Amino acid sequence: MKKSILTFALLLVTAITFAQSDDTVNEFDSNFAHVVYFWFNDPDDEQARERFEASLRKFLDNSKYAKTNFIGTPPKAVRDVVDDSFTYNLIVTFESAEAQEGYQKEEAHITFIEECKDLWKKVIVYDAQGI
Repeated sequence: MKKSILTFALLLVTAITFAQSDDTVNEFDSNFAHVVYFWFNDPDDEQARERFEASLRKFLDNSKYAKTNFIGTPPKAVRDVVDDSFTYNLIVTFESAEAQEGYQKEEAHITFIEECKDLWKKVIVYDAQGI
């Protein structure tokens, strides 16, 4: 019993130590979602991937409008309805459609496109407003 209590206490202290504080947590904003899929010319080019990720992170770190973001790559699809043909996925949320419009025109976004547009052969964007 003592061992169980000690183990629980140790786990609790570890969880509290590594938990995010309120000022480091960004909550998903359900007002407006901007979902982007990128298909690279050469998806296996590691230098292109590094360049893209560095430029994208710089852009998102400097965006005045993006509230939350997610950058992902496709897992191997195990169901026929799942499309795993893309190279990268980006999801960005905004407080409003107007904020998303500002994001489209901001210098950080334009710089990202200029730095990376030669890497992709196809981009598809899905925007959605929360209901």
